[in-house]
Amino acid sequence: MSALTDLVRAELSVPVDPRVTAMAQAIAAQYPGSARAVLFYGSCLRESELDGLMLDFYLIVSDYGDAYPKRWLAAANRLIPPNVFPFQHGGLIAKYAVLSEADFHRLNGAETRNVSVWARFAQPSRLVWAVDDTARQRSIAAVARAAPTLLAAAGAVDGEPPLDWWRRAFALTYSVELRAERTGRAQSVVDADAERYQRFSIPAMAAIPTGARGGGWPRRRLEGKALSIARLAKASLTYAGGIDYLAWKINRHAGTKIEIKPWQRRWPLVAALTLVPRLMKSGAIR
Repeated sequence: MSALTDLVRAELSVPVDPRVTAMAQAIAAQYPGSARAVLFYGSCLRESELDGLMLDFYLIVSDYGDAYPKRWLAAANRLIPPNVFPFQHGGLIAKYAVLSEADFHRLNGAETRNVSVWARFAQPSRLVWAVDDTARQRSIAAVARAAPTLLAAAGAVDGEPPLDWWRRAFALTYSVELRAERTGRAQSVVDADAERYQRFSIPAMAAIPTGARGGGWPRRRLEGKALSIARLAKASLTYAGGIDYLAWKINRHAGTKIEIKPWQRRWPLVAALTLVPRLMKSGAIR
């Protein structure tokens, strides 16, 4: 694991746009005493022009009870992690997901069938803020678990080139979640930085635990889609303007033209649930 950890440490420390760092600091400042680290991830990592884009962050906290003044928010984060919130700073817009250090470590590992965290952090990310070196090292260790978990879950195929293993693994994870992504998204994730995935391949394979089992994808799909629906429902209550963000996300990735009606803003939970069958019928999500 040391070779992989070194690669992850170097990748997480790559400098980012100063406005991204400033936004991460501003996010952490909202959680004094509980904020531990902020990670920047997603497609915006590859963009040089950030204006008009939705940036993606994970805020890692010490404990949900310490992070929130309202008990119901802590309970929601603990029951269906993560909570997701909108944020604006320095002329940029973003959303950030909140996880405890314990959940971030767990959800990057093979002990969970939930793909949402380890599928994302097997991809490039940046550690843009940490409260101290202990928090930094814990974040590095958690992220280093993601790539071996992804590859182990997909399972090895004799004679398969490493890049094809990554592509197949990401394709499997996209099939689990209700995500409005175009066909070929999994391949484009790898092809956008093929040298990086080639470089990570041997260390990530070597870090797969002995006896790790792949497969179980039919069950992952059932559980993943149910969890995605539960998260959509939760976000409609916890995310300010959540139903508008959901429509924006779907339109951006699936090429649709969904417009939110007044009644949907009044009843965001019902509205979020009504969008799911429409998306599945359109084929925008699998």
